[in-house]
Amino acid sequence: MTHQAIQVFVVEDDEFFGKLLINKLQKREQYEIHWFRSGQEFNERQLPMAEIICLDYFLPETNGVELLKRIKEESPETSVIVMSAQEELSVVVDAYNNKADYYVIKDENAVVQVDNNVASLAERVELRREIELLRSQVLDRSRYQNIIGESEPVRKVINLIEKVQNSDILTLITGESGTGKEVVANTIHLNSQRKRKPFVAVNVAAIPDDLVESELFGHEKGAFTGANNRRIGKFEEAHGGTIFLDEIGEIDLNLQTKLLRVLQEKKVIRLGSNKEIELDLRVIAATNKRLHEQVKAGKFREDLYYRLQGFLIHLPPLRERGNDVIILARYFLDKVCQQNKLPAMSFTKDALEKLMLHTWPGNVRELQLLVERAALISEADKIRPEDLLFSPSILNAS
Repeated sequence: MTHQAIQVFVVEDDEFFGKLLINKLQKREQYEIHWFRSGQEFNERQLPMAEIICLDYFLPETNGVELLKRIKEESPETSVIVMSAQEELSVVVDAYNNKADYYVIKDENAVVQVDNNVASLAERVELRREIELLRSQVLDRSRYQNIIGESEPVRKVINLIEKVQNSDILTLITGESGTGKEVVANTIHLNSQRKRKPFVAVNVAAIPDDLVESELFGHEKGAFTGANNRRIGKFEEAHGGTIFLDEIGEIDLNLQTKLLRVLQEKKVIRLGSNKEIELDLRVIAATNKRLHEQVKAGKFREDLYYRLQGFLIHLPPLRERGNDVIILARYFLDKVCQQNKLPAMSFTKDALEKLMLHTWPGNVRELQLLVERAALISEADKIRPEDLLFSPSILNAS
């Protein structure tokens, strides 16, 4: 079993009941307990969400059900014990419908019952930690299995990953589209001390311009038209783990200032709020653009450019990886056959030669899609040259 303290929050305005409950819970040494005497005090906390929360149903100026909903939205794994003097069935049903784990009526046995419920939930937390530990041990054995290839350029990339994986230095991954930048970022995370925490990947280019700020930094209810609920941004989602900012060269120039401040201070402010939220995470960014040229063109801030120059990993294009083309092609063929329950397949010698002659403008992504398509259209157990239908190259298009 793990020995890390279990975080327990008590949200209770009744001073007498609160003290009784805290005194009871403190007899168990494995808990780290924090008491909030109002919903507002809970909402303004600087601490990450606890694993177990004892929540009073009726709080001054706060709707207990709304607070319960918010807790479950922000942290679905958090267990909540709802406490109330109300015995009405509708109140109990309301609490359970909003994913409360237990409902305790405040009678003479309430403190003992809550203590027992917390102990039961603590066992769940310990079990979840043990599962996560076993998962991380499996990940340790896998190490770099997602980096497919044996070429010298790939060995250099793995060497760089080994050097940076246990550091929190800001890392920038560069390379053409389709070279596997997210795979490398995730590999760094899975081999780091943060591997049991979230890996949050954000493709900046895929987010509409008017939503990027809210997506990254979050917003409070009413921050703008349509902001009907509080939203946790991607930076907060990645707390304790790693955030991967893909296509960072596409971020709007006006938003780059705020991003720079977040990277420097490791603090974020949600839209519609003035409260700073401290972050504990590592940042990995990626781009297929030449950022120094973006700076010269006035499309990228110079100070942000230099901030991103912490640790650089450049991914080689597939055309420079030699025999890795064949290794990857066979890997993708085995994978698509397993996923689609197809008989085992292989490539003819002529098909492999055709693969080696291609220049791969779409890199690894292009190869994967090509092999998947060939496996599905082939009428034999071998992929032939005529099964390899290359997409027209944008670079060579007239």
